[in-house]
Amino acid sequence: MTMKTISWQEFEQVDLRIGTVIEARLFPEARKPAYILHVDFGPEVGMLKSSAQITDLYSPDDLVGKQVLGVVNFPKKQIGPVRSECLITGFTQADGSVVLAQPEQPVANGLKLA
Repeated sequence: MTMKTISWQEFEQVDLRIGTVIEARLFPEARKPAYILHVDFGPEVGMLKSSAQITDLYSPDDLVGKQVLGVVNFPKKQIGPVRSECLITGFTQADGSVVLAQPEQPVANGLKLA
């Protein structure tokens, strides 16, 4: 596998922050099973919405109150009737299920990955 090397300045352009899921609900209009998440990324970023294909391992009730790592500076993307405002990160397993990237311990919403 050949990986592209990026500079530190390129990495710094990706704004990865911690947020807490405030609301999670089914996204029935999505082509692939997904949830609509409302995530609080703290006072600087605020509340952002995301479509997340994480239905294999998580239920909406499991997600509320969980902290997640999100990219908050991607352009907004229209996904059916939903305008996704951030990308929630995770690890795609061989079976296609996604395990969320989360902090080991609770941290303040809005903290930036360093």
